Amino acid sequence: MVDISDVIADLPDKSVLVLDDDAPLRTRLGRALESRGLQPTLVGSVTEALASLKVFAPAFAVVDMRLKDGNGLSVVEALHNARPDARAVMLTGYGNIASAVAAVKAGAVDYLPKPADADDVVRALLAREDGPAPPENPMSADRVRWEHIQRVYELCGHNVSETARRLNMHRRTLQRILAKRAPR
Repeated sequence: MVDISDVIADLPDKSVLVLDDDAPLRTRLGRALESRGLQPTLVGSVTEALASLKVFAPAFAVVDMRLKDGNGLSVVEALHNARPDARAVMLTGYGNIASAVAAVKAGAVDYLPKPADADDVVRALLAREDGPAPPENPMSADRVRWEHIQRVYELCGHNVSETARRLNMHRRTLQRILAKRAPR
């Protein structure tokens, strides 16, 4: 197996844009990427990211999907317009198949759930045509189900009755699920 630090050391351009509106996560991820030899630029909004891309298009990007002032997909598209060979990874706390497909269509090379480990992010950024390795500890089926329910609930404007109807589930059952903590 190839050591990540050797691969990073051989890169001609180590620049990476980190876009996330969660400041502590953005800072922590930026420090972790820097400690691995990359040169991160940290931004907290779509507006900041697009302004940064006008000045310099980095070789890599780690972009949050849902931001307060827009969608990270627009940043991935702008990055690929500015630099077609750039590699971007989408991060999201609201993972679903539709948004993963949209991210890949926009040009992202991978789609990772939050919170993502820095090593997983770097592996995804550096992975080539063979695709990323399967995750060491994938989400449990209960967690995937819970996240899907949360996503539909959010899309329905936090309307329990509408969410239950769309999920073909009894409203009381859904209320009990929503009252519980997220499974691991």
